[in-house]
Amino acid sequence: MTIASPSFENNSLIPSKYTCEGANINPPLLFGSIPPKAKSIALVVTDPDAPGGTFTHWIIYNMPSTTTKIDENSVPADSQEAQNSFGKKEYGGPCPPSGTHHYIFTLYALDSIISIPDEADVSDIEKVIQSNSLEQATLTGLYAKQ
Repeated sequence: MTIASPSFENNSLIPSKYTCEGANINPPLLFGSIPPKAKSIALVVTDPDAPGGTFTHWIIYNMPSTTTKIDENSVPADSQEAQNSFGKKEYGGPCPPSGTHHYIFTLYALDSIISIPDEADVSDIEKVIQSNSLEQATLTGLYAKQ
């Protein structure tokens, strides 16, 4: 399984357009080799370098297993967004307080369509996704405020 972006290479800088210093929109993403047994896919974007511990920037789940991309500034049809660490159900771009942070885009192939209660917090949501994961792939971007 693969995840990539036409906007930045793995372990390279995320363009400021996709951060709090730019348009704060999601970058385009491309998915490949989703396992045939997958019933859905999910995407979780985290910053493990955040001062208070891992900070979750975006969660999309129940994407059809046939999804091959997420376009810039969009959410795939028939998918759902869960609350991130900003307390919102949307993409929140990189905005590190200091230094260069790593932003990990993790794509999960899931064995089912999952159900997440509205009141679930980020850690509960991530546990549900991980416990239903068949396979995963990552893309890491870097960012430091300009």
